[in-house]
Amino acid sequence: MSEELKRLYEVAHLYYEQNQTQHQIAETLDVNRATVSRMLKRIRELGIVKFQIDYDRFQSIDVAVQLKEQFGLKHVILVPEKSGQREETLQRMGEACATYVESMVTDEDVIGFSWGTALAAVVEALTPKEAYSSIQCVPLIGGPDGKLESRFHANTLAYDASRKWRGRSKLIDVPAILPDAAIKQALTQSTHAQEVVELWGRMNIALFGIGSAQLNQESNWLAFYGQTFTEEMNDLRIIGDLCSHFYNQNGEIVTTSLSDRTVHIEHQQLAKVPLKIGVAYGSEKVEAIRVAAEHQLIDVIVTTDRTAQQLLQGE
Repeated sequence: MSEELKRLYEVAHLYYEQNQTQHQIAETLDVNRATVSRMLKRIRELGIVKFQIDYDRFQSIDVAVQLKEQFGLKHVILVPEKSGQREETLQRMGEACATYVESMVTDEDVIGFSWGTALAAVVEALTPKEAYSSIQCVPLIGGPDGKLESRFHANTLAYDASRKWRGRSKLIDVPAILPDAAIKQALTQSTHAQEVVELWGRMNIALFGIGSAQLNQESNWLAFYGQTFTEEMNDLRIIGDLCSHFYNQNGEIVTTSLSDRTVHIEHQQLAKVPLKIGVAYGSEKVEAIRVAAEHQLIDVIVTTDRTAQQLLQGE
């Protein structure tokens, strides 16, 4: 075996088995990072490391293709769903979404995170493989005022993601829903708040759950919005929400009593993000997902095979 090939095997071992970063490998071998990057490319070309899609785990390839074509999505990611296995399903979705995001992210990106159990599963599955020193992670919405478990907060998720990627984060230090519009106006004029808004304007990737009006009695939903908002949702015929922007059957953003006192990315800003990834599943969310996809409110959907079937069947 030639010395060059031995060195390639050494790099493959360090990168894929020891989970060392390109920077660490460069220091170990006393070369620059660009050289390591070229070596990794050569390793793949020579087949020293082989990648194989696990079709047993990520099934329903045809369904994903149909869903992508029907709704004009950029990408569809499906995982198998088992009845009564919510935690396992969320974990699978989180892993699949994390893998996709890590394949798309670059060192200069600004990435936004919403809140909830599905997003928490994504961040939990992120691997601290690369050092993205220039990456910025930012919440898409303020906090739930102490009523929701902290591990599901947008601030928590943005901070945890930045730590895994060894990047930076800019957090929102006020609740998502404020007592009145005047308080929101005053707080959002601060220098810190304006820095967050500026990051929203430069955001490349947005990750969020998809809310459903059918789940307005679910514990996390009530912790965030409260019981009194349920009746208003019914009166306005709200179908779902993205980052607390509520929409109807026609995909139109609906003005609610929360609209002028919610601290979150503006809908117009969110719409301009190049890659908007929605993570959601379940029969109660099918209609909310369908409307979001039909009206290009999302670019990528991460869901389950069962939910995808329901979307195609119009159930």
